[in-house]
Amino acid sequence: MNRLNEERFIIDGPSGNLELAITEPSSVVKGCAVIAHPHPLYGGTLDNKVVQTLAKAFNVLGLTSVRFNFRGVGKSDGVYDEGVGELEDFKCVQNFVYQKIQPEHTIFAGFSFGTYIVSHAAQLTPPDQLVLIAPAVGKFEVNDVREDTLVIHGEEDDVVLLSDVMDWARPQRISVSVFPGAGHFFHGDLVRLKNAIINHCCNKLRS
Repeated sequence: MNRLNEERFIIDGPSGNLELAITEPSSVVKGCAVIAHPHPLYGGTLDNKVVQTLAKAFNVLGLTSVRFNFRGVGKSDGVYDEGVGELEDFKCVQNFVYQKIQPEHTIFAGFSFGTYIVSHAAQLTPPDQLVLIAPAVGKFEVNDVREDTLVIHGEEDDVVLLSDVMDWARPQRISVSVFPGAGHFFHGDLVRLKNAIINHCCNKLRS
């Protein structure tokens, strides 16, 4: 198993300090994943369990994972900006990562509100892979995505209805991996979630 080395630090963001956590496995592929956390006003942070699960999955693949707190969360300065400023935060982290790591392979990943952010960031600078967990369609204007995007949703999600996700995915012909019985936060399903991400992204890394 890869040993992990996590470093937390502050960079200059669009509204002041921006808090980052970068986790690098001992066996590193020349690539990284930038991960966006759920809604800042409802307890979303870089330490959210689903966000951490995403990071662990990418680390297993040998990728550096980058989590960060949106403005107004943790040690990040500023206040919630209805997604506009949060997209600027993501772009700032993305630019920092590109300069620091210079990845040959990039993944953008988001959970809930974070999917709204990464779907827009992917339109501006397309990553090699896009991972959306519990996409917040119906709550926010999640952009259309390409057909090879990994979309995972819980059957019993009561925050974002599965029917809304299917209505969003159907016209795009996007496959949705549905976890039977799972809720929005995937309680009891985090190991299965991690393995699904690893399997999908591993195949893409090899192709």
